[in-house]
Amino acid sequence: MMTLCRSLMTSATTWPRRHYGNSLLGSARGMLREPIRDELGGKCSLQRGQEEAGPEFLILVGAMLGLPLVVRVEINLLLVLLTLLAFWTRLSNLSYPRAVVFDEVYYGQFVSLYMKRVFFLDESGPPLGHMVLAFGAYLGGFEGNFLWNRIGAEYPSGVCVWSLRLVPAVCGALCVPLVYLLLLELGCSHYAALGGALLLLLENSLIVQSRFMLLESVLIFFLLLSFFSYLRFHNSPSSSWSRYCWLLLTGASCAGAVGVKYMGLFSYLLLLGVASLHTWQLIGDRAVSHACVCVECVCRCVCLVVVPVLLYVLWFYAHLSLLHRSGPHDQLMSSAFQASLEGGLSRITQGQPIEVAYGSQVTLRSSVSQPVPCWLHSHKANYPIRYEDGRGSSHQQQVTCYPFKDVNNWWIIKDPGRQELVVSSPPRPIRHGDVVQLLHGMTSRFLNSHDVAAPMSPHAQEVSGYIDFNVSMPTQNLWRVDISNRKAESEVWKTILSEVRLVHVNTSAVLKLSGVSLPDWGFGQLEVVSDRLNTAHQSRLVWTVEEHRYGISQGQKEREVELHSPTHIDVDRNMSFINKLIELQWKMLTVKQEESEHKYSSSPLEWITMETNIAYWLHPSTNAQIHLIGNPVTWGVANLSLSAYQLLALVYLLRRRRGIKDIPDVVWAQFLQVGVVCVGGWGVNFLPFLLMEKTLFLYHYLPAFSFLLLLCPALLEHTHTHLLSLSSQRRMVCVCVLAGACSVYLSYTTFCPLTYGSPELSANQLKALRWRDSWDILYRRR
Repeated sequence: MMTLCRSLMTSATTWPRRHYGNSLLGSARGMLREPIRDELGGKCSLQRGQEEAGPEFLILVGAMLGLPLVVRVEINLLLVLLTLLAFWTRLSNLSYPRAVVFDEVYYGQFVSLYMKRVFFLDESGPPLGHMVLAFGAYLGGFEGNFLWNRIGAEYPSGVCVWSLRLVPAVCGALCVPLVYLLLLELGCSHYAALGGALLLLLENSLIVQSRFMLLESVLIFFLLLSFFSYLRFHNSPSSSWSRYCWLLLTGASCAGAVGVKYMGLFSYLLLLGVASLHTWQLIGDRAVSHACVCVECVCRCVCLVVVPVLLYVLWFYAHLSLLHRSGPHDQLMSSAFQASLEGGLSRITQGQPIEVAYGSQVTLRSSVSQPVPCWLHSHKANYPIRYEDGRGSSHQQQVTCYPFKDVNNWWIIKDPGRQELVVSSPPRPIRHGDVVQLLHGMTSRFLNSHDVAAPMSPHAQEVSGYIDFNVSMPTQNLWRVDISNRKAESEVWKTILSEVRLVHVNTSAVLKLSGVSLPDWGFGQLEVVSDRLNTAHQSRLVWTVEEHRYGISQGQKEREVELHSPTHIDVDRNMSFINKLIELQWKMLTVKQEESEHKYSSSPLEWITMETNIAYWLHPSTNAQIHLIGNPVTWGVANLSLSAYQLLALVYLLRRRRGIKDIPDVVWAQFLQVGVVCVGGWGVNFLPFLLMEKTLFLYHYLPAFSFLLLLCPALLEHTHTHLLSLSSQRRMVCVCVLAGACSVYLSYTTFCPLTYGSPELSANQLKALRWRDSWDILYRRR
């Protein structure tokens, strides 16, 4: 019962390759005059190739091409009706409410940044989902001129709200026919497929999530499409080359699922496991030739592994190509990445000298971005003589890491063998392994370290700006330059590009950002130490030169003036796409924003029984509101199906172990396939959340729940067909199914006011909808 649009190019007869004489022309004329009969009852036939006059060579060409051409189209009217109903439930009155609804305030910010071509970093997932939402906004002419600052804020009249929510709604609507088609590929009947599609059609939570600028419906669409495409490929005849189009679509759908949210990766791995099992069975089939096996393995590897990887990289390429301007998340990226963007750091670093030389004035940025990006810093304040724990210090000038741009971040690279603080002509570049001194530009104190415990990290050495107090504490201010990403031993220290470790010559300790905040005497800045431990986090040991100029002032006062006015020398500095991709991907996986409790956050175990709901929107003056609440009947049926399948599978396994086969092997294989797709799809989209330490919401369960909805009709059909032998029992099941379908529909209509936000209900009516005490339904008394 799927839409089968088949274009069948058929010929009336088979022509030999010779005898192109009068007999051929006569036969061709006779063929063109012969009426075409419709041999397919109830199917639409479009006929072309009516008799027409013309030169004889045209008749010859027509005969050789096999005219007349016949196109036959099969239309599944039930599937068309389901699709229309799905679009009606998801797209009707899509612009209501004309206000920011729940997480639209989150995703809307990224959509605006796309419209402005401004770079951003979202650690919650890859960029495809945001690009999909931005595409819908682009279709509606949205220019990004809206401040996404609070839930419930009214959209201006010039904003096309319908287009902002269009793509998620379309994806949510297409999930309904996809469920129908997927169940057919799982071996279910049209009745079971219709039941599964109706469950998804009338599920309130899926409708709500589809009608707003959110990503769950897009993710569910790609997940369902990937499994349907693969099963369509697997079930197609091996002689059909068109089946590889379905395999290619499978790989593209998997890339789409992973590109929307990282949770799609688990479903992708499940599908790869199923495909690997089928491939292993194919390899063991001796009836298939070696050449065919090799071709199948290569095609599956390319379509299911290579294509998804390439498409995943493509999403990032499009993302980085579109977002070429400096934005609010620049500071999380490396200096090289920032310099590749228009504006921001690139304005500061444009034209800087690329090779660091003796006499260079530089700012040194820590390569680690946690807790915040910061620069090596010093100021006219000393370490306290004694710390709160009673330990003593050197009482020398503080050296810290400061998370803001400041003139006290400037340092001068000095040659220990010379007194000059300016760059010679020609400049003498610093190479890997050279020993240097670092002089603080504003206070003229040398960067120093010694065998004194650091203030907050007693296991490490203190780093200070050396002050000679005429005590037995000699200066130890020599540092060896170690370029960790060098390509050769004679590598030159380069601005932005080189990742440098500064090794203390006297103690072999490495300059390191500990990340610990100093007390009030350190102004809350971050502690910098030198650490001899080889187990130290590598990124905390690496520094890069971000801002750079060639110093020309020897005196202190002239130098202070110079530090406020950068020089400009035209230098082209580009960062390759691969390097940007690797850095961006690493940041997305490692940079975590601070998690906080939310009023509507919940635990995964609460999702199964729908213990919680989420108030998405509340009218500012009336009781009209929208909630993420599922259809309670559907929710209960899905949980019951999960328990029944697991119990039935256990019974089957035990009896088959004892040599008792209750069902044929073909039916058993189909039963297992349903379990792998439905129960497996539920498991890989739900169980990982049990291990996550992040703020979770009910909508995170919807992809897993969608797979669970497939299980109920498949299990009912299996029970009706293979477990019940008496007609009375089967009639009872049919009655129960009919009663359940009515209950699902009544429950759907009952909660429609909370799904669509209209009609407005009274306080008593809202109270009646609070079927669970844990639900938070808001109302105003009048």
